[in-house]
Amino acid sequence: MSDLIKPGTDNQRPGKYHEVGPRGGEVPNPKHATIEPGDRLPPASKKGNKWTK
Repeated sequence: MSDLIKPGTDNQRPGKYHEVGPRGGEVPNPKHATIEPGDRLPPASKKGNKWTK
């Protein structure tokens, strides 16, 4: 499993990220984000959810 990253975190590696639950489990209708160098991860759809690459 990839590392779990909090929303709003910056200086992550560029690429595609998807939303997961607080412990890394699947969530219904997860958000997807593509970030470039220097971008922050966007807010998750539910408090406590995280991002993974």
